[in-house]
Amino acid sequence: MGMWHGPGPDPVARPGTPPGGGAPSWQAPSDIEQGLYEAGTRGDWIAYFDILAGADLYHPMSRAWADSNPDRVQYRPAYWDSRHVAKSLAFFTDGMLPAPVPDPVYFTVSLGHLADDWPQDDKWLAVNPGTPCAGFFPATAAHRETWRWHAGRVAHPSRHRLRTLRSGGPLHGPVAHGLACGALLNVNNASLWNAMGWHGTGYRHERRRLREWWGISSREEWQGAMAPLLDAEMSSPVWAFVLGIRSTLARDFGGVVEVGHWRHVTSLAIRHRAEQEIGGGGTGTTSRGDVGIEAQVAGAQRLIGRISRYEARFRADGLLAGNAFVRSVEAWDYGRASKMARWGLGARYCDLAEAERAVVRAGRLSRMSYRSWAEFSAAYVLGRCLHFDEEEFGDWYGEMLAAHRILMTDPDSPWLNIPFTRP
Repeated sequence: MGMWHGPGPDPVARPGTPPGGGAPSWQAPSDIEQGLYEAGTRGDWIAYFDILAGADLYHPMSRAWADSNPDRVQYRPAYWDSRHVAKSLAFFTDGMLPAPVPDPVYFTVSLGHLADDWPQDDKWLAVNPGTPCAGFFPATAAHRETWRWHAGRVAHPSRHRLRTLRSGGPLHGPVAHGLACGALLNVNNASLWNAMGWHGTGYRHERRRLREWWGISSREEWQGAMAPLLDAEMSSPVWAFVLGIRSTLARDFGGVVEVGHWRHVTSLAIRHRAEQEIGGGGTGTTSRGDVGIEAQVAGAQRLIGRISRYEARFRADGLLAGNAFVRSVEAWDYGRASKMARWGLGARYCDLAEAERAVVRAGRLSRMSYRSWAEFSAAYVLGRCLHFDEEEFGDWYGEMLAAHRILMTDPDSPWLNIPFTRP
């Protein structure tokens, strides 16, 4: 094994027991396990711990215990490794996690946190035990100083990364296509884009995400969000109405739809619709009706202005090509549906089969509405910006632009390897 050049004692438990130990042909599930395997094989423990310091580490615990003790963690019975004649607490990187089941669930922790809050000095740290990239390390206070040193010198990797599950995740076919519909968010968060068996950031964090961002705290509430996303009913109907008018004009007349023409026809359509509603028995005085109609017209005009300015920026940044325009923002719902299925699985509001069916449906619906990944992406980003960005062109836009560029250029991108339309 190689020499240790970090601070503190050599972190390896015994000579002759490198983390590698597997067949040379082993396919590492993800970049993290591949890095651990290579570092362990050459005895480069500094590199091994640097990788651990930048990764999320997962540990199982009882679901009932997690629900009853929301602010505490539970360490499962120690893992026994006969080669080291020692008991270890097992932690796993995300590529090594099993498919989610009702119980146990997993929590995430960093190496730096473990250095500060290790439960028992007599227990060793087992990393991915039973795998070719496994490592077993003593965890005394002196050894944990080594962990702390690595945690202090290694920044968490950039969020904007494409990460692929090379084994254990679909790379082609309907499930992979549906998963790829959520790839913008996966790249933004450096999550494995094709992990159907989703653990995310751990059971509690996934539940917190749904509660804080979506107001979801139960299976029924998750279902109540999943259905309108798949029906493309979560986004504003006004967006759909205004974009639909332009799409109709483009289809009926061909060529570029001038903004002035779009504005004019939209105003006529709103007034015509209002006249039909009043003629069909609508209530309210004429003056009040006129005020309400003109308010709708003014709002639609502002929306057209916002969309036009976003699309101009999209063209300048390469999200839209030439005279292309966004036909609808259904992609915003379908992409979130792909993620909502997995968030629900991570939070145990559904099972793997139910999540997979929702992912496949999101992909199928996306194919019915769009013709390419580029078209899907522009529609998704516009929906996100209309909802969050307020024309600031800040992080809500910049994050998606960065993810879009990665997905449209990285040779390993699902958008370059999975046909958007069926062959």
